[in-house]
Amino acid sequence: MFRKVLIANRGEIAVRVARTCRDLGVAVVAVHSDVDAGARHVALADESVNLPGVAAADTYLNVGAIVRAALDTGAEAVHPGYGFLSERADAAEALAAAGLVWIGPPPEALAAAGDKVRARRLAESAGVSPVPGTLDPISGQSEVLAFGERHGYPIAIKAAGGGGGRGLKVAASPDEVRQAFESAVREAEAYFGYGDVYLERYLARPKHLEVQILAPAPGATMWIGVRECSLQRRHQKLVEETPPAGQADLLVPLGEAAATVADACGYVNAGTVEFLLDTETGRFSSLEVNARLQVEHTITEEVTGLDLVAAQLLIASGDELGFAPAQVRPGGSFAPRGHAIECRINAENPARGFLPGPGTITRYREPAGPGIRVDSGFGEGDAIPPAYDSLIAKVIAWGSDREQARRRMLRALNEFEVEGVPTTIPAHRVLLEHPEFVDGSYTTRTVESGALAGLMEKTVAPATAAGGAVLSVDGTPVRLWNPAMARSVSGAPASGPARGDILAPMHGTVLKVLVAAGDAIESGAPVAVLETMKMETQIVAGTAGTIASLHVEPGDVVDAGDAVATVG
Repeated sequence: MFRKVLIANRGEIAVRVARTCRDLGVAVVAVHSDVDAGARHVALADESVNLPGVAAADTYLNVGAIVRAALDTGAEAVHPGYGFLSERADAAEALAAAGLVWIGPPPEALAAAGDKVRARRLAESAGVSPVPGTLDPISGQSEVLAFGERHGYPIAIKAAGGGGGRGLKVAASPDEVRQAFESAVREAEAYFGYGDVYLERYLARPKHLEVQILAPAPGATMWIGVRECSLQRRHQKLVEETPPAGQADLLVPLGEAAATVADACGYVNAGTVEFLLDTETGRFSSLEVNARLQVEHTITEEVTGLDLVAAQLLIASGDELGFAPAQVRPGGSFAPRGHAIECRINAENPARGFLPGPGTITRYREPAGPGIRVDSGFGEGDAIPPAYDSLIAKVIAWGSDREQARRRMLRALNEFEVEGVPTTIPAHRVLLEHPEFVDGSYTTRTVESGALAGLMEKTVAPATAAGGAVLSVDGTPVRLWNPAMARSVSGAPASGPARGDILAPMHGTVLKVLVAAGDAIESGAPVAVLETMKMETQIVAGTAGTIASLHVEPGDVVDAGDAVATVG
């Protein structure tokens, strides 16, 4: 086992990896940007290295700086977590060239699996059909339009280096192609370092299922359970569970297909093979390989008793895993038991289209009790910076069956107190009580098709003597146990006055200005694109009129309430 590991990440995953390193007696080196100097992952480390700057390209995506930090501190290996460098073959190669160990798939497997286009070709050659789409990156909007003419709409435009919903945009008609294509390329470049994108047919109401894989050596992939992660907003997951409800007959076929795809990639270490299940035909298709640890690895750990981060470290160090494939199958000592659900708690306002809400956490109280686990990267007094992802914490509930896990999760969400920033907790409360979740029939379209519509027309009662506000969603009371959480469900504000300034809804960087002075615009027309927490948000006009003046240009940083343009 390694003596010292550098964690090339931040937030809750850096904390998670650091804790397993402690369990194994491994010293921890943290890296941090200027705004993360006081972060929890830094406090938990034995030593830390500042990566000067704030932007991801200058800090957590700076391969040269990561290599220098590891060498200067005497670290033997680097764990990339998820996001940032985790699926970058060039990062793995640079570390190997410097004599360091990459805790993840080898560069060859990353190149095969991490590039989603290449992984699609490999899956097809291995006999596992991918979701219908292109097998090569596309070069421009004309190819999207041609694909739409052949296959119809909607079309998913996806980053070749993607994951976590980043760089994924959907064009529902030819009129939406240009904007979706440009946005997907921008996000791909910002988050993964290159802008290659490809196309997939966007299924109407699929289920998103994924298989946890663990490969101690090439050609030796074992699969460890199946998860469902269909409840999503902006193609990013909100809730995950294992095993999937009502899909018992598919678990073995999915697991075997996942192992086949992974072996075709020469996969080593932990990862996930994702699938879409067409609920109309009952057929599943391979979606992509996520060549890294997943955010939702926690629920697989809860039902198996395995520490997947420890498994990653053992494989990378050349040590024995300590268990055989038979032990994760039914009847084995690590066979899945019971049911687990995870809710991702993000600093976002679900009533305003999950608008990111960076800021300082003024109160923070985590839930506890039987069956509850919380993985978090922040605490009271910590700032959620606008430069990075909005994830605050993950709540994991385990139960002997699905209903017990669901009820325990509802209890935990009631107990979780976060003030100072908006959170997704109210959305989770509504979703876990939604009929489609209760009966397991939900799909990737459940959130988009109105499951949270009531949050836009909420009524919040005054705080009760017990200290809780009550949110009424379509007549169903949803308790918010601390009054400040009512801010998480404040209704969508007007985009601006009838005449006057169009205001930025939050802090962020202007990526694109879509109008010019003198342009006539309609109410609801997009004026600019703003990026906050790696998410793009359109700023729209509140009324029809003429753009009298513009106050920003691409690259400008604005605060909430700053004027972007003036309507005359």
